[in-house]
Amino acid sequence: MTAEERPLRVGDRVELRKPHACGGNAWTVARVGADIRVQCERCGRSVLLPRGRLERAVRRRLEPTAPGDGS
Repeated sequence: MTAEERPLRVGDRVELRKPHACGGNAWTVARVGADIRVQCERCGRSVLLPRGRLERAVRRRLEPTAPGDGS
């Protein structure tokens, strides 16, 4: 299993294929189960998506942000 095949976990950052309506495309995984809740890092909106649909929509995984990096 490579890093790209690793299952999604809470706190992972991902870039989706289509941007959100606010223009952001970076999302943070907030909940994992049969459905996965992701939160837009630009506007804060959260969306609940079926696992299969989200896994197909992920373009790439992003580097985690360092704690306290909110400049």
